[in-house]
Amino acid sequence: MTVYRSFRNTDPPGLAEVWRLSAPERGFMQPMSVEVFERHVLSKPYFDRHGLIVAERDGRVLGFAHAGFGASEDLSTLSTQFGVVCLIMVRPEGQRTGVGSELLARAEAYLRQAGSQVIYAGAVHPLDPFYLGLYGGSELPGVLDSLQAAHPFLINRGYDEVDRVVVLERDLAEFRPLVDRNQMQIRRRTNVDAQFDPSSSTWWEACNFGCFDRVRFDLKTREGKRIARTTGWMLDPIARTWGVRAVGLVDLQVEESAQRQGHASFLLGEAFRRLHEQGVMMVQVQTMQRNTAALALYQKLGFLQTDGGTVYRKRSS
Repeated sequence: MTVYRSFRNTDPPGLAEVWRLSAPERGFMQPMSVEVFERHVLSKPYFDRHGLIVAERDGRVLGFAHAGFGASEDLSTLSTQFGVVCLIMVRPEGQRTGVGSELLARAEAYLRQAGSQVIYAGAVHPLDPFYLGLYGGSELPGVLDSLQAAHPFLINRGYDEVDRVVVLERDLAEFRPLVDRNQMQIRRRTNVDAQFDPSSSTWWEACNFGCFDRVRFDLKTREGKRIARTTGWMLDPIARTWGVRAVGLVDLQVEESAQRQGHASFLLGEAFRRLHEQGVMMVQVQTMQRNTAALALYQKLGFLQTDGGTVYRKRSS
């Protein structure tokens, strides 16, 4: 008989084993260990053991589902208004036996009991409480396209697609910054500052990125006014699975008065050059499929799409 219950302190070895047996290698960190799971999941300040539902059979962890919440609008605290089912994993022998469906139903019940009026499946910022660095890449991408069985599973259980994520990567070995008159003028008028281990600007940023090595690149005028900014973080531990030193690029911002003038291209080109000098061989970015301006920029810089993701929302009953 399968028993469903909340997380216990004795569960991490069983959870890590389920991950090693069930998760593919490309979109997931492998091999999972107890230490990595505890550091990147259980140590979150908002971790609630009741949101991590465990399926157990004959004293052995058969699978688990993990549900949680995103940040408030100002990213200063947790908000239970919207809930998200971050992950469901089941051992191969327990798949297609109803275990995953029961775990999903119990995760939904947990979220509703906590006050969630809307439930999503597939974490994406700012509904991204767990698994950054262990799943997806530079950001949490919803449900990866490469997880083919997950999509009909969710659709058949009352979920609709509400958004799409594009995952892109750039090999830095052959990267050369764009060179034209406009880029040369930007170089003469600006500086790029690199700040290692920058302070987090919000509580949610500290929760998500506090345990990772980061570098923030600022494009500034000669007078010191910031024009654009982006942050790179070392994609550990997931990049170890890929066998390459990689950085995830997030939070690309350009001041409104400076947009569509080549500043983003210049900043990223400088950032990539400096990262490559530090031994980084690959950069990954993610953006929403509807963000056509960002997609055009990344394609111009030679990024290639390597995967995609879908964000699902539970239909109202």
